[in-house]
Amino acid sequence: MQLDREDENILAGEYGETRQKMMEILVALGKVFGAEELVPITSAQISGASYKTIGEWGLEWLRNLDARVAVLSVLNPVGMPRDNWRDIGISKEFADKQLAVMDAYRKLGVKMECTCTPYYLYTNLTMQDHLAWSESSAVSYVNSVIGAKTNREGGPSALAAAIIGKTPKYGLHLFKNRMPQVTVEVEDSDALHAGHFGAIGYLAGKEVGNRIPYFTNIRASRDQLKALGAAMAATGAVALYHVKGITPEARLPTFAPEPSEKIVIEASEIESLFKEKEIDAVAVGCPHCSAEELLKISELLAGRKVKKPLYIFSSKGVKDANAGIVSKIQKTGAKVIEDTCIVVSPAMDKFDTIMVDSGKAFAYVPNMCGAEARLGSLEECIEEAVR
Repeated sequence: MQLDREDENILAGEYGETRQKMMEILVALGKVFGAEELVPITSAQISGASYKTIGEWGLEWLRNLDARVAVLSVLNPVGMPRDNWRDIGISKEFADKQLAVMDAYRKLGVKMECTCTPYYLYTNLTMQDHLAWSESSAVSYVNSVIGAKTNREGGPSALAAAIIGKTPKYGLHLFKNRMPQVTVEVEDSDALHAGHFGAIGYLAGKEVGNRIPYFTNIRASRDQLKALGAAMAATGAVALYHVKGITPEARLPTFAPEPSEKIVIEASEIESLFKEKEIDAVAVGCPHCSAEELLKISELLAGRKVKKPLYIFSSKGVKDANAGIVSKIQKTGAKVIEDTCIVVSPAMDKFDTIMVDSGKAFAYVPNMCGAEARLGSLEECIEEAVR
């Protein structure tokens, strides 16, 4: 892999031990995946931010780093809201550790936005941008819906790229590797409602694995595409998908033809996921809610009171920008929570059965929260909460 003079000096330790270690990580990745060079990035999104997932050893590693990030960098959701953690039953012991993790990242220059939907906050991303993002649903969205370029980074490699300002140019950073590999057709797609897109992704991910799917017969909003991609990343390893006539690269004249291999998602398969179960709590916002989703939730809750715990997850930036809507939601007894999410917070571990509107959460809740999951549309989730 070719390095410029400054990169060689970093690798030789002339800019300090931390930068040297970070360059070593990037060079090792480049060698493993056959990258010929590093490519400058415009932003990084770093996982390994929740104390629930990184633990004491991860915290200790962060504390020993001595450098500053070179590009705009944000965090994946952490294990609790930074301000109102007592409101969702977080222990002081966990809170102290989580705040220490955030403080370690803050000292590295990472912006304290803790979200799986950073594209709602930084809206100037283009198809020309190379990134180093790590959260699976964020990677899927930014690759597919925006057309920017990132591999799915691990926490250490995303942090290394953030500090160096570059990442190895391999995989999805190369246009030739972004072509579709399998066609996906959804049966009776004209009858789909918004809640079905997470279910479609849940099923498609199991079939597609780590290939790049090409959907031929769906129409979807950006929030529906978010749900589709997040679920495929959870049940498979889909970091990029295309939708005929909708996603940007699928409209390029240089785009590859429709793959001959075809997977059909049957309507009966979709409906089979929406099974009735007695539930203890309802959680929506996995990935984090957009402003449009918060508005819809407030409209569904208007004039009503929740009777079961209802947790709504969003980023602090989106929540603060929609304070009036959030206030209306919380007057119903629902909790709108920033910085964290359903699967990385210990707050959800106390429930036996959780209803979610997300194929991603449906896939992760059993293992990450130790609870059964019930899938429903957003409307069905709100109805269950007020019943």
